[in-house]
Amino acid sequence: MLLRSVLFGTLVMASLAVEAATPTVKTFGLGDVELLDSPFKQAMERNAEYLLSLDADRLLHNTRKYAGLKPKGELYGGWESRGIAGHTLGHYLTAVSQQYASTRDQRFKQRLDYLIGEMAEAQRAYGDGYVGALPELELSTMRGFKQGKVESKDAFTFKDGAWVPWYTQHKVLAGVRDAWTLGESAQARDVTLKLANWVDDITAGLTPEQQQTMLQVEHGGMREVLFDIYGLTKDERYLKTAQRFEHRAILDPLLAGRDELPGKHANTQIPKVIGAARGYEVANQSEGRPIAENFWKTVVHNHSWAIGGNSDGEFFFSPNAASEHLSAATAETCNTYNMLRLTERLFGWQPQVEYADFEERALYNHILASQEPKQGMFTYFMSLKPGHFKTYSTPHESFWCCVGSGMENHTKYGAAIYFHTPDALYVNLFIPSVLRWQERGLELRQNTRYPNENRTSLTVAKAPRGPLSLRVRVPAWASGNATLKLNGKAVAVDAKPGSYATLQRRWKKGDVLEVTVPTSVRTEPLHGSSDQFAFVYGPVVLAGDLGPAPAVPTVPYAKEQQANFKAESVAVPALAGNPQQLAAGLRRVPGNELAFKLTTGEPRQEVTLRPFHELDYQRYTVYWKTAPANSAE
Repeated sequence: MLLRSVLFGTLVMASLAVEAATPTVKTFGLGDVELLDSPFKQAMERNAEYLLSLDADRLLHNTRKYAGLKPKGELYGGWESRGIAGHTLGHYLTAVSQQYASTRDQRFKQRLDYLIGEMAEAQRAYGDGYVGALPELELSTMRGFKQGKVESKDAFTFKDGAWVPWYTQHKVLAGVRDAWTLGESAQARDVTLKLANWVDDITAGLTPEQQQTMLQVEHGGMREVLFDIYGLTKDERYLKTAQRFEHRAILDPLLAGRDELPGKHANTQIPKVIGAARGYEVANQSEGRPIAENFWKTVVHNHSWAIGGNSDGEFFFSPNAASEHLSAATAETCNTYNMLRLTERLFGWQPQVEYADFEERALYNHILASQEPKQGMFTYFMSLKPGHFKTYSTPHESFWCCVGSGMENHTKYGAAIYFHTPDALYVNLFIPSVLRWQERGLELRQNTRYPNENRTSLTVAKAPRGPLSLRVRVPAWASGNATLKLNGKAVAVDAKPGSYATLQRRWKKGDVLEVTVPTSVRTEPLHGSSDQFAFVYGPVVLAGDLGPAPAVPTVPYAKEQQANFKAESVAVPALAGNPQQLAAGLRRVPGNELAFKLTTGEPRQEVTLRPFHELDYQRYTVYWKTAPANSAE
């Protein structure tokens, strides 16, 4: 039981429970799932090429410089040349570790070992366990926290330097943790623990009031990563350190079930909630579960766009005002990166179709859509301004936060396709892949052209030991019950939308289970609007292809994430009639591609609707405005 004391109207942890809350279902290791040819594998391969194209010594420039060592490479541009420098190094460590864990490609192991070796040298030069890329003023100020020097949040907002030092340090600490746990680096373990000890050293003397002042500034997932380290070591030192990053001003309303998100910076809050979820998992801190569940439901049901992303200009807003926020700065990609990480944890606690449905929606329509197909570049904002277009990063002169998280996104597509209990396998996503479940001896091959086709085929390449339940997701959006055929014969199972179609048997090598999900075009209204909506087919949002994006120097690549905010949009054709009737009247284009023809109102014209993730260099609209048919001019 958690004991709490009251401090300035908020609840602060007074004692710690240390038992873990074991998830109901578990994901597989990245190396257990091999992607087969699909847009997801292609995205992963493009990203891998980009990761290898980056110069490790350039990423390490400031880490060596501020440790008093001579840099071996020139500093990269964009955010890496500003006060937030070093965040990319942390993301890069995670991405390279995940790519190695997924593929066992030795090029990534070699890159990782070099990076960690260089960071260990810098850590020794810093002398007190610290390693990172903070400028001298910011680092000395943080070291001063050891003497309790935190008078206001200004101590964490350095206008000319690293204005979010804990945010940056979280990326570094998470990166070396992943090099340890995924990259199999014993040296990374040592670097991780020394850095975590440094975090403890400089925060241990802060009063509860000073801790809460510290947390008013964005601090990333510091609480989460420290809980992770506690889970790995069982050393209560890291448990206590994690609790110093418990931001009560955000957590208390969520615990009470209140939506106080409008007006708050969106991505700043999501890692805090993931931290609460990790506290529930590794230390049985019971409040973490309702905090995480309440936040997820609030964001997904009330604050998310059709593509699964959220926010405008990085901030949450009132749901009923959504029509006022269809701007060029919607849907920061980092937000969805973190929402998916939270979703996978919630599914582990309670395997619900709703969580898997959101995972699929966000994965197709935001994460896959965020990668530029020629150089593997990244979106920051996913513009939903009607008639606008996507803006991507440059290879070496951007390094936005969404470049860092984007590097990670495309290395872990296999993470949420399958989940398991000891005696059941959940098939959550219909992505071509091979699962190798070593503990049960199962090898399962999934072949599909989904969502272009509405079926998937699961073949048992190696039979599992003993009976096993196979649970296949039937999405809530399905237009009817799914149908299943085992070795060509129909099987009678409950397969209604929003459920898991479950088949338990002693599986044999060569068994083939075919699953067909009835799929049709539907419409989804914009929050708070009676006349604006999006077309959706199965898991994919259909956007109107409005022709090529403008030929200007910042398209498609831009150094600054806001470069095209003021670019004019093209006019979006008018629609007339009931949204459902408009959806029913769409005509699918013959052939294998997934595209539909939409006939607009006066003046009449045809617009092609395509999956949003396939529109890379075009102007588009996701949300359409319609008028009653009898009032159209």
